[in-house]
Amino acid sequence: MSTEKTERIGIIMNGVTGRMGTNQHLVRSILAIREQGGVLLEDGRRLMPDPILTGRNEGKLKALAEKYGVEKYSTDLDAVLADDSYSVFFDASGTPYRVDFLERAIAAGKHIYCEKPTAVDPAEAFRIADVAEVAGVKNGTVQDKLWLPGIQAFRKLKEEGFFGEILSVRGEFGYWVFPGHDEAQPAQRPSWNYRKEDGGGMIIDMHCHWRYVIDNLFGEITEVFTHAATHLPERIDEDGKPYVCTADDSAYALFKTDTGVICQFNSSWDVRVRRDDLLTMQVDGTKGSAIVGLRKCWAQSAANTPRPVWNPDIDSPIDFYAGWEEVDPGACDNAFKIQWELFLKHVVNDEAFPWSLREGAKGVALAAKSLESHEAGSWIKV
Repeated sequence: MSTEKTERIGIIMNGVTGRMGTNQHLVRSILAIREQGGVLLEDGRRLMPDPILTGRNEGKLKALAEKYGVEKYSTDLDAVLADDSYSVFFDASGTPYRVDFLERAIAAGKHIYCEKPTAVDPAEAFRIADVAEVAGVKNGTVQDKLWLPGIQAFRKLKEEGFFGEILSVRGEFGYWVFPGHDEAQPAQRPSWNYRKEDGGGMIIDMHCHWRYVIDNLFGEITEVFTHAATHLPERIDEDGKPYVCTADDSAYALFKTDTGVICQFNSSWDVRVRRDDLLTMQVDGTKGSAIVGLRKCWAQSAANTPRPVWNPDIDSPIDFYAGWEEVDPGACDNAFKIQWELFLKHVVNDEAFPWSLREGAKGVALAAKSLESHEAGSWIKV
């Protein structure tokens, strides 16, 4: 007979009607945790999330709740914040509105977990981190890529000393986002992504990711050099109308770290993919290299490294895809779900959770420094 005790934890899920909020946070994290029987704690208790959906559009909330069997939703956020049966507030709303939501939730005594970027302005991102810390609420920022299978495999190689001294990292991220002028090829990302005034832009979106990826895997970023571009000046919005793109849709960046590792990341929504995944990182070390994707990782040791000779007059006799071996990361769950479980354990049992609002603010600060570098055309200290 099981002696497990199940405890409810109320979670306000704000602004999750968007693609990321619905798919990764509601369905593949919170509802998946419920389906597995909750989060198992060390003392044998099980923590069962009890979500309520909040937002401005009642129709969207109702449709989402009915589709996935969520019992509760509300457009009256203040009333839900006043309900002591909900201890956690999660936000996946539009970036320009996030700080206001977080501030109201902190004032109501809720523990805070939110998507990145935590703000558009780094001063606001650090300020809301200060507010949460002074209030004494637990807080966290989504930094999901740290738990991807490809990165878990990379960590395994690193811990084993496979690379020797890591020298450099070359990251390639992106894909072709259709501008929407061809009705047969509609845009697959929302139009706000390409309007700076709405919190859009490649740098504010992806450099927040690169901050925690580089800091946690390769060394603390100390300097940045970035060139940004808006390659496609016009796109078509959700109503079929053309609009001017005011945000950068591509960024080409170099990052120096305190360990001496040089990281180069190209990020673009205007690139057609001919590589192993939408994100790949080539990590080169003195004893070996790896190609790190979202879900897979391949490694090549010094012993398997070919000896090419430059000769552009003949096809290469070397198959450069040979000599790479896939690395098994072990069992891996959904990356967002893993971090959700860690955060809930942090809230209930005070288990370690270093991915705070302050860590999230560092990503916003890097984005601001990257834009400053673009405008100045020079290296900027971080």
